[in-house]
Amino acid sequence: MQSYEYFVPTKLVFGKGKIAELPKLVANFGKKVLLTYGGGSIKKIGIYDKVKELLAGYEIFELSGIEPNPKISSVRAGVELIRKEKIDFIIAIGGGSVIDCTKNIAAGVFYDGDPWDLVLDNSKVGKTLPFFTILTLAATGSEYDNAAVISNAETNEKLSLFGDLFPIASIMDPEYTFSVSPWQTAAGSADIMSHVFESYIVKEGNIFTDAVCEGMLRTIISCVPKVLKDPNDFDARAELMMVSSFGCCGLPAIGRTPSPWVCHGIEHEVSAYYDITHGAGLAIITPV
Repeated sequence: MQSYEYFVPTKLVFGKGKIAELPKLVANFGKKVLLTYGGGSIKKIGIYDKVKELLAGYEIFELSGIEPNPKISSVRAGVELIRKEKIDFIIAIGGGSVIDCTKNIAAGVFYDGDPWDLVLDNSKVGKTLPFFTILTLAATGSEYDNAAVISNAETNEKLSLFGDLFPIASIMDPEYTFSVSPWQTAAGSADIMSHVFESYIVKEGNIFTDAVCEGMLRTIISCVPKVLKDPNDFDARAELMMVSSFGCCGLPAIGRTPSPWVCHGIEHEVSAYYDITHGAGLAIITPV
């Protein structure tokens, strides 16, 4: 058994209709909020309007268009907006890309230099702006960990950011994943499986986390065919959303030999140059 330390301060708020708890969660964090999100999907499925309704009385600013494999250019735009408007906290609405970008923004606000410096040297990450997440894709686990992955299109680099980057709370309603396409569902599930493999296939494990990893893999193998057949299968979507959070929060790795996360390291280089979907890249690399 390897030595370990384990701490995850993020509050998970899981279940149908749990977005209603948003006002209570953010009540003590100020009155100026930045909404970060990607494309128009959150408007199509109603989350955008619901959040604005729940935050009546707040001064709302927006940073939209955050890319898959989020770019440092979006981070810089978010930092600039927060400083200009003196924003108090952030709500990230989306999947791992939006959340990862938000983490770099939250750390960049209190850093005097370019936020890319924090990616190059994680020791420079200090104070962060409070942020919350509303999850719309089961994949990266960024809603329940302290890491992010950011791309720099100018240098063809895709690198990891670590620090005190835990969300205050993450709202997780499986219904918000019903509209996720079969392609993105499969890619996200491949990402979760790869997280588990990276922790599982090491020199020394233990009975408990062997069982944790194996249970997570069984969950994905069982549930993905169900949601591909019926995208509105609440229970199967819920199971995938659960393993998404716990796949990358460190739990599957406690007491095990530290992993170099080789498949992720290789995939980051591939998508840094070719900007491919992260989960699809892992699906190609991991079996090999």
